Amino acid sequence: MTFWLTALLVWMAAGARVGRVLVKPATTARVAIVVAVAAVAAAATFSIPEVSLALDNLLPHGIHGAMFGDRMVAAAWLLFADATSVVAAAAWPVVSRRNLRQIALVIYAIGIAAIVATLLWSVLFGWVVTLLGCAFIALTGLRNLDWTALGRGIALYTFGTIGVGVLSVLTIRRLALGEPPARPSHAGWFWPVWQVASLLIAVGAVWIVIELWVRARVLLRRIRALRMIMIKRFPEVVAHDQTGTTSQLKASDHVAQIMDALYIQSGGGVELAAAGTPSTSADERAERVARWAHNPLGDVVIDARWIAPPQGLSPRGWVQAIARAFDALGGTPAV
Repeated sequence: MTFWLTALLVWMAAGARVGRVLVKPATTARVAIVVAVAAVAAAATFSIPEVSLALDNLLPHGIHGAMFGDRMVAAAWLLFADATSVVAAAAWPVVSRRNLRQIALVIYAIGIAAIVATLLWSVLFGWVVTLLGCAFIALTGLRNLDWTALGRGIALYTFGTIGVGVLSVLTIRRLALGEPPARPSHAGWFWPVWQVASLLIAVGAVWIVIELWVRARVLLRRIRALRMIMIKRFPEVVAHDQTGTTSQLKASDHVAQIMDALYIQSGGGVELAAAGTPSTSADERAERVARWAHNPLGDVVIDARWIAPPQGLSPRGWVQAIARAFDALGGTPAV
């Protein structure tokens, strides 16, 4: 059952990458990622015991002593390493956008030749080429790690690739000793590790989409109370002809609506002497704006200078800070 579930999840990631290519320019690197994740999905599918048995039955006597299912799995992982090497090549400073396409064609040509050799000649050769590709990918990925959404995605993808490289070494060792590759139907730790590596690669490939969606949903939840009271006061900030959209765009719209409503409530750009100079502390500033938004008829005076995001803080981060202070006030806001 876990084999089927792994294949399903990886195919879903491949579908998400296809969707990303359809809505954004189909660059060489984006197409290569689609090919790589699809190859992982194919490898996961070929590893399902029932599918592996069906492939073996296509050529019951195997090719040069190796079962056909083993060759298809090796070819799929080789295609993954080949396509991901194109993405890795794009990350090196010596490779420009102008020559990336030519480099990609060379890498794909080498990969296709290696896949043909794997299917018709030697499974061992295929795993050796896969190992070399994984080493190049891992080196490139480790060079580009950072604490951003993209960096976290690269980390997951790289660790999955390192797992594939380690498992390739173990498979090469078995073949060099004259033993057949481990079969999916065999119990033990070998195939669960393959599944974990596949899932890490799949999640890494779509990590940016996942993280942006989660961030948008968290932001929408945190600013809900502030937005509801502000659009109740100033319904004109909401575009009533809006149709269904993604969570990211919806979050951006809600932030813009809050900022517009706060600006209107402050007098539309009028500077008030009673407001004073905005505080340099973002927390103090957010707390004062929140108290004013909670009760605009109270003793707090705010003008547009207080509404503008503090230096170094994005509109999203600023609205989120105001919303946290607004929620901390409790009570029923004045409408």
